[in-house]
Amino acid sequence: MKYKILVIDDEEMILSMLKKCLQNEGFLVYTADSAKKALKLLSDTPDIILLDINMPKMDGLELCRLIREHVSCPIIFLTARVTEQDVIKGLSVGGDDYITKPFSVDELSARISAHLRREERRAAAVNLRFDEELVIDYNSREVFYGKKQLDFSNKEFEIIRFLSQNAGMVFDRETIYEKLWGYDKEGDSIVVKEHIRKIRNKLSVYTDKNYIATVWGVGYKWIK
Repeated sequence: MKYKILVIDDEEMILSMLKKCLQNEGFLVYTADSAKKALKLLSDTPDIILLDINMPKMDGLELCRLIREHVSCPIIFLTARVTEQDVIKGLSVGGDDYITKPFSVDELSARISAHLRREERRAAAVNLRFDEELVIDYNSREVFYGKKQLDFSNKEFEIIRFLSQNAGMVFDRETIYEKLWGYDKEGDSIVVKEHIRKIRNKLSVYTDKNYIATVWGVGYKWIK
C-alpha cells in the first residue's frame, strides 16, 4: 500500500521538486498551489500533509485551523520561520511538526517516515492507567477526568502516554522529541515544550494536581 501525501505550497518549483522526490520514495503524491485546491484534495484522505505557511489569500496557519477538526493525519509545516513564537502558532492551530526551508529531501523523508511509523503503532490490548480521578485509556487513546473526556491532540496524547508509562523517570526535551517524533534535530525541543504547556492547561481546568513535573535543568517526568 502506498502512503498518500498532500503537498500544499504556492511555489510551483517546490511542488514539482517534492512530487518527483517523494514519488521516487514510493509515495502517492497530490499537490495543491492554494488552500482552495487543497480543500478539494482532502477527499482523497491523505496519510500526511506538508503545508507551507506563507501562502496568499489563505495562509497555512488559517488552512490548518480550518481542517484540523476534520483531518486526523499528521500535518508538517514547511516554513522559513524559525522563532519559538512561530512554532507555537503552528502547534496551536493543530500542526504536529515543522521543517524549515531550505531543507534536504533526506531530512524531509526522515520526518515523514517517522510520523507515519508513529501513526501505525497502536496498542493491541486494553491498557488503562488510573491516577486518582485521571484515567488514561492507551488502547482507545482517550483521557478522562472523572466522567469528563479531555480533548488532547494526537501528539499531546503521545506525550501523556510516553511519560505516564515511564512514571518517575526524567526525560529531557530532545529525548522526548526523538522518541515520539522519531527524528532527532537540535532545537526542536520547542515543540515538546509547547505541547506540555497545552497539556497542563487542559488538565488545570479540572484539577490542581500537576501530573507532569519540570525537573529544572534536566527535563520532565510523570509524577508517580
